[in-house]
Amino acid sequence: MTEVSFHFNAPDKLAYACRFARKVHKSGARLVIAGPSTIVADLDRMLWQMAPQDFVAHCMADADEELVQASPVVLTTAVQRTPHQEVLLNLHAEVPEGFSQFARLVEVVSADDESDRSAARLRWKHYASRGYAITRHDLVQKPH
Repeated sequence: MTEVSFHFNAPDKLAYACRFARKVHKSGARLVIAGPSTIVADLDRMLWQMAPQDFVAHCMADADEELVQASPVVLTTAVQRTPHQEVLLNLHAEVPEGFSQFARLVEVVSADDESDRSAARLRWKHYASRGYAITRHDLVQKPH
């Protein structure tokens, strides 16, 4: 069963997605990032603009098949069209169709966008109602 986790209170979802891609890439896992076309295009630009030491090799899902197969990070609008099934980072407002083919699903939730938070609550209810155990990660640093 897919491991589902919600990463709450992201001040900037795309900046967080870039950091998450770098972390997953360094771990040796393969990552698919799914979202609406405008968000995926913005994320693609941001990943290309990362500092050289932070660069994450990636491609769009509609790139040449050989490149997509070799890329550790694939950006897509539709999860069903991806070759990797290790980690999925969802930036869609809806539950991504085909998410259950992945070993791990990560949902990123904005800190201040109430419509994003509301959509995340609906996704949480969807996963919980189907028996998925959900891990919650609050991205706000708490003072000790």
